[in-house]
Amino acid sequence: MKMLTTATLFSALSLPAFAGELVYQPINPSFGGDPFVGSYLLGKAQSQDTNTDPDARRSEPLSPTARLIQSLESRLISELINDVGNKDNGIDEGSFDSGDFSVVVSDDGGQLSVQVLDKLTGDFTTISVGGLDFNP
Repeated sequence: MKMLTTATLFSALSLPAFAGELVYQPINPSFGGDPFVGSYLLGKAQSQDTNTDPDARRSEPLSPTARLIQSLESRLISELINDVGNKDNGIDEGSFDSGDFSVVVSDDGGQLSVQVLDKLTGDFTTISVGGLDFNP
């Protein structure tokens, strides 16, 4: 019996083994895969993504009243800057004061100077524009 088992084992090990060729086929279209699979893979990746950008600003939509106030302030500042050059002798000075900002428009040696003060943070910004022709 021992001989029969040994003979069967040797005959099984001496049989030729057959195998096919191993061929790599990429799935990702970035690496040569099928381009029609790209949107599927992107959708799967985005559905599994749980990371959030820590630098992303989270802004909530403005209420209708806040939008109206923002629009009015923008229009008043725009009219103030447009009215600066309407005088015949050049630049006229003016100011606008809102709850959060103070804007002063002045003639700074022939240049238009707009000074903006953020009342909440205390930041002060000066914008100087030269070469403007107010008398076309």
